[in-house]
Amino acid sequence: MGAIGLMGAMAALLVLLALAPLPRTALDSYALMRGAMGAVATWIFLPSLALVLLSGLLAIAFNRAFHNAGWAFLKLATGILVFEGGFVGIQGPMQEEARRSAAALAGTVDPATLAQSLGAERGTLWVLLAVATANVVLGIWRPRLIRRAAKP
Repeated sequence: MGAIGLMGAMAALLVLLALAPLPRTALDSYALMRGAMGAVATWIFLPSLALVLLSGLLAIAFNRAFHNAGWAFLKLATGILVFEGGFVGIQGPMQEEARRSAAALAGTVDPATLAQSLGAERGTLWVLLAVATANVVLGIWRPRLIRRAAKP
């Protein structure tokens, strides 16, 4: 369920980024769109991200079969990558740009300083979506990454 929410939030953020107008042409629409992106990042993306990471950690901790499974640790590594990237590349910038666009609408921030991170946010979302997809594939496919000792 967490992966569905996480990847759905990333897809929604990609759509909103694609539809966001430039602040110099429609500041009020841009501020509204960035506010919506900040809300999606805060209320859907972040809880789903926490649920995915926590459920993965608990599954590895409580299931002895996962303790020697290489795929489980690769899945853990990709999960931590998505978690870190989500905070640094998505959550923080989305909330900050939402705050700055609201301030620009109020007249306290220069609108020319907005929309500097649109390309980086889009790229980060695509990379994290690919890593999250790989994480789901690892959980379903479960490849054997550690060789078992041959019986004599």
